[in-house]
Amino acid sequence: MTARSGRWIQQWDPEDETFWNRTGEKIARRNLLFSVLSEHIGFSIWTMWSVLVLFMGPEYGLTPADKFLLTSMVTLVGAVVRVPYTFAVAVFGGRNWTIVSAGLLLVPTVAAFAVMEPGTSFSTFLLVGLLAGIGGGNFASSMTNINAFFPLRKKGWALGLNAGGGNIGVPVIQLTALAIIGASGGPRVLLGIYIPLIVVAAVLAALYMDNLASVKNDTGAAKDAAREAHTWIMAFLYVGTFGSFIGYSFAFGQVLQNQFDRTPLEAAYVTFIGPLLGSLIRPVGGSLADRYGGAKITLWNFVAMGAATAVLIAASMRESLALFTVAFVVLFVLTGLGNGSTYKMIPGIFHAKALARGLRGEEAAAYGRRLSGASMGLIGAVGALGGVGINLAFRQSFLSYGSGTGAFVAFLACYAVCFAVTWAVYLRRPAARPAVTGAVPEEKPQLGYAEV
Repeated sequence: MTARSGRWIQQWDPEDETFWNRTGEKIARRNLLFSVLSEHIGFSIWTMWSVLVLFMGPEYGLTPADKFLLTSMVTLVGAVVRVPYTFAVAVFGGRNWTIVSAGLLLVPTVAAFAVMEPGTSFSTFLLVGLLAGIGGGNFASSMTNINAFFPLRKKGWALGLNAGGGNIGVPVIQLTALAIIGASGGPRVLLGIYIPLIVVAAVLAALYMDNLASVKNDTGAAKDAAREAHTWIMAFLYVGTFGSFIGYSFAFGQVLQNQFDRTPLEAAYVTFIGPLLGSLIRPVGGSLADRYGGAKITLWNFVAMGAATAVLIAASMRESLALFTVAFVVLFVLTGLGNGSTYKMIPGIFHAKALARGLRGEEAAAYGRRLSGASMGLIGAVGALGGVGINLAFRQSFLSYGSGTGAFVAFLACYAVCFAVTWAVYLRRPAARPAVTGAVPEEKPQLGYAEV
């Protein structure tokens, strides 16, 4: 039975199939739905400056380097706040924090509405942009919360859908901007649309979401997760997947403007396509990982990302806009697939660790949920820092070479390292893997790393 007190659920055992089929799945899916809504709007607010800078013409007095710096700092704040947002679920409860985190989105939206006009200083834009970074934190708390609701066999699908529904906030705000600003509605109209949507998301979370008592007050899980080598290994791999997705989402339009002389509208017409497809494909990455193993999908996805990046380098050197755009969109799709497969790996890794410790049944599942939920915030935070690096790399590349080619060469090297790490830690034969890597050879009969 699921014991409830107010909006708190006292007993929750999703690994029990009878419980799951009778009541658990319905409750979990309801919480997933409204978690996606809040996270979706959070992503839109976080990435709204990727759109606004495209339409900030010469009258705003900002150079291309200023714009890349602005979007880099917005991404940085979004990465940093993911750590406390993860802990907040254990302190306040998933439902309660979703209400608060959704409401906080009003701050950067109203602030941007107030200052968005020519004559505003760059320092003011930078400060208001930093406020928008809090939208990036919603992802971490949402993933930590939803991870606790679903059984291990469903996590790839559930986490992929949760994250994909949030990620799609990026192309949605870009499309909305194209429709509104392109029709001479102005940035303030765009911002004004999101203010009531934020209120609606907070109210719906209050009415329909639940807190899990089993997650509350387990702040020690974060310390345990931070001690795990796999937390930081997966964080590095997530830099390669999600860091690429969010970094390219901020930078794609600016690269088209600065390297191929596209107008704001011409850039906006294609900017949304990559983030849209990358968001939609993320649940597919999770589902493929459920079926074939997250490590296998992640490994070959890095191969494909490297190939797409090589094409981008060639297109950039040949100044071929058509090839460049197609390759960039393909790269976006691959980042989405990798996002889904890497996040599927996380609960599988910690469940495997539980089995290696001799735990079984619900005890093993609870151990895995506890550490994977805590690690997701740390992994998400470090992963988002990849977006900072991408924007800074583009900034330096344009300052040094006048194009993004230098940055793409650096990204190609990064994907090669990610491939090597995935193979060495999660797919190499256990007997060949030294103990210092954190591998647990004796767990192979129950759950090998190739299956995580």
